[in-house]
Amino acid sequence: MIKQLQQIALSSVEASKPSTGMVGQVTGVAPLEITVDQRLVLDEDFLLVTERVTRYEVSLTHSHVYKDETPTETATKTTQTALPDVLVIREGLKIGDAVLLQRMQGGQQFAVIDKLVKP
Repeated sequence: MIKQLQQIALSSVEASKPSTGMVGQVTGVAPLEITVDQRLVLDEDFLLVTERVTRYEVSLTHSHVYKDETPTETATKTTQTALPDVLVIREGLKIGDAVLLQRMQGGQQFAVIDKLVKP
């Protein structure tokens, strides 16, 4: 009787599809598509994307205004533009990236937690 109750409890937990972690591979970027174990293909409808896996870039372009004072005149001048390129902080996801997924309870949505890298 106890074994039967244990089996029922285990079946109930498995049927509720508790949260589990898994590894997937990015197979598409626009629209986002991730494949898990070569059999489960997840598209944007099933994915919750965290900020850590999105592209993030900042512009550090700047110039300075200053006064150039000489004994005979004062002129307001501007320095040349510095750092004209955009600085990429995070690249975002690319095809072939391995990602850590967290299946949400119920199994209908998957959170893309982070990219995995080789040490």
